[in-house]
Amino acid sequence: MTGIQSALLVVTLLTAAANTAIAVADLAGARFVLANSAAVGVPRSWLPRLAALKLAGATGLVLGLADPALRPLGIAAACGLVLLYLGALAFHLRAHVLYNLAFPAFYFATAGASLALAVAS
Repeated sequence: MTGIQSALLVVTLLTAAANTAIAVADLAGARFVLANSAAVGVPRSWLPRLAALKLAGATGLVLGLADPALRPLGIAAACGLVLLYLGALAFHLRAHVLYNLAFPAFYFATAGASLALAVAS
């Protein structure tokens, strides 16, 4: 296994796990999720759909790792997550909610790293 392949495995599994965890928090209506979504102007009714997108992205990332024939699915999933978190960053900036901008930035960075590594491998 090359260095890029090892990095792809580690970063992609981290991205998938982080997205699964936050999707579960979205679906459970965790207090911090509700407070954050209210602060940035995301309606509570959007949370199940956003969770579904995060879970779909995580699933696509893992499937893309599981089989080389499914690598395009993993790349598409990473693209989708990058776009999702660009939207999250935009909502934070639009609402001037900067105190917790690191959270969507972290998810954006892991999705972007997964995308870059998948394309490079």
